Amino acid sequence: MSYAMKDIRNICFLGHGGSGKTSLAESLLKITGMIDRQGKVQDGNTVGDYDPEEIKRQNSISATTMYAKYKDQKINMIDTPGFFDFVGEVFQALRAADAGIIVGTAKDGIGVGGEKAWKYLNDRKMPRMFFISKIDEENANFHRVFDDLRERYGTSICPMIAPIVDGAGKCTGLVDLITHQAFSMDAKGNFSECEPPAEMAAELEELYTAVNESVAETSEELMEKYFSGEPFTEEEKVAGLRAGIRDLTLFPVFTGSAVTGLGVKSILRAISDLVPSPDEVGVEVGEENGKEVEIACDPSGSTVAVVYKTVSDQYGKFSFFKVLSGKVTPDMTLTNVRTGSAEKMSRIYVMQGKKSEEVSEVGCGDIGAVGKLSDTKTGDSLCDPKKLIAAAGIKFPKPCYSQAISPKTEGQEDKIGTGLNRLNEEDPSFSLVSNAETGQLVLSGEGDIHIDVLCAKLKSRFGVEVELAPARVPYREKIRKKVRVQGRHKKQSGGAGQFGDVWVEFEPGDTEELTFEEKIFGGSVPRNFFPAVEKGIRESCRQGVLAGYPVVFLKATLVDGSYHPVDSKEIAFTTAAMLAYRAGLPTANPVLLEPIGNLEVTVPDSYMGDVIGDLNKRRGRIMGMNPAESGTQIVEAEVPMAEMSTYAIDLRSMTQGRGSFTMEFARYEDAPGNIQEKVIADTKARAEEK
Repeated sequence: MSYAMKDIRNICFLGHGGSGKTSLAESLLKITGMIDRQGKVQDGNTVGDYDPEEIKRQNSISATTMYAKYKDQKINMIDTPGFFDFVGEVFQALRAADAGIIVGTAKDGIGVGGEKAWKYLNDRKMPRMFFISKIDEENANFHRVFDDLRERYGTSICPMIAPIVDGAGKCTGLVDLITHQAFSMDAKGNFSECEPPAEMAAELEELYTAVNESVAETSEELMEKYFSGEPFTEEEKVAGLRAGIRDLTLFPVFTGSAVTGLGVKSILRAISDLVPSPDEVGVEVGEENGKEVEIACDPSGSTVAVVYKTVSDQYGKFSFFKVLSGKVTPDMTLTNVRTGSAEKMSRIYVMQGKKSEEVSEVGCGDIGAVGKLSDTKTGDSLCDPKKLIAAAGIKFPKPCYSQAISPKTEGQEDKIGTGLNRLNEEDPSFSLVSNAETGQLVLSGEGDIHIDVLCAKLKSRFGVEVELAPARVPYREKIRKKVRVQGRHKKQSGGAGQFGDVWVEFEPGDTEELTFEEKIFGGSVPRNFFPAVEKGIRESCRQGVLAGYPVVFLKATLVDGSYHPVDSKEIAFTTAAMLAYRAGLPTANPVLLEPIGNLEVTVPDSYMGDVIGDLNKRRGRIMGMNPAESGTQIVEAEVPMAEMSTYAIDLRSMTQGRGSFTMEFARYEDAPGNIQEKVIADTKARAEEK
């Protein structure tokens, strides 16, 4: 069945880990009749968490797409992870959703994950609501959480539900502030309509007024009616709230319990009545022939779809897409704008967790999935071949935590590469680089849990067990004084021999690349052997004399030598140059250079002291501090990259997950003596192990 755009809602659940996002999605599926029995995260039987790693960890690690049917509408729901390591999955969900529901708890508030979710939604100018879950648990306090939201985000935070609390402080029911209906819940979890307690009258009157004021502010007509003293009808309240949510002037707050179902119908009605449909959330901007164009959300327009997620395993891959214009039908051939290749859509599906349901059409504004696309990645646009428009892709955060990865069993390096390349199709937020200098295969992700999950998937899906080790830093070497040395190679073995003799001056150079010159007088070394001498020195520069790292800022000048008219060959002069290099550099006061990075740390003001103190311990130099948005500062520093291997985890711990950073290589600097000694000792130890 295909749905009209006005009957489609695309939402994603965001928030801190453990706040109840998966349970809320499960409860919505249950009360809409999409599932017969409500699963539990602890039992590993929810629709949202189906991956073996999610079941084992009892936490979401990927964005899961589901849908519910309600009042002839289709509600697409995307459940996202709360762990910060899986922010790439959150960004995928935000690309497909039209609105976000930030889930917090009545005990702990929205947490750092909720704060980050607000920022992500705010950056994208997306409508949002709050659901304060676990209202029935001990020490739950909705009013404290609501007041905190008001203090943090202003009067745009609008209450939609008021909890009914008994004398012992336990929530026994809810009052819907739109309909003014009250519901109580008995000990067995059964709901019934009731009258609000008399002692709540003053509180409810205040809350009803707050809702009416919020509604009145959405239009001049409603404002006039409010000031005239006329009560709003339920339809007017819904229309006003819907406009406020769409225009980002209202952010409703709901509460309840996903486990018992208390308050879930209210959030369901709100999704249906208040969340904008795909054609109401602003116009998508794409690119056609290098020019910006608007992508009209038009069911009869030419097809434009964006792939927001890929699921890949040893059996193949599924591409999840959102239709921005036109429609997608089976056997349709679309063009991948990035590659120019044709992709046949074959069978198309809607997803209910891990279950795929085949459909005959995915209409404009809706979400679907297709298998076996040969050349399409997450973020790609699929279009009608006659009108190629590239929609905005997904910008993932840069990986900030790296580990060297190797197989436990020798000879399985290729399996690691193959497996991680397949996993990278579904999770583009990590990278894999083979570092030729250090000889390590380096896996970089968003944190230690991210890396750990990737290793677990390598074992379960591709049958390869791996080991992790710290990623070695690529140092450099240089010399600090000028030396003149001889390199002489003479070899006689029966027939024609080899002879090459050179005198070379080595001194500090001005450029990172080797500078080679010759100052030969009288033809002591024929010109045709000069390239061979340069080749020998260039090859030698790949390995320094201190710890085997490449030599930079070196100038080599060929000043003298001798040759034999018969035995002198290019290979002999190449070898002679290498001998000169090995003899001269140890006497030229060699020094180790360490890479220095430009670091930018974004951190709340309250954590500034801890962050700066920590950077000082890492031998960092603070270059400046600049105020940023909403009580945060950007600390600019230069830090040796060798000190930053665990910074992603340490910063998260210092700032309770609120801090973030970027770092880029800047230059090489002389390493302190104690660091040089340690690096040289580590190099010798590794050499002895081999």
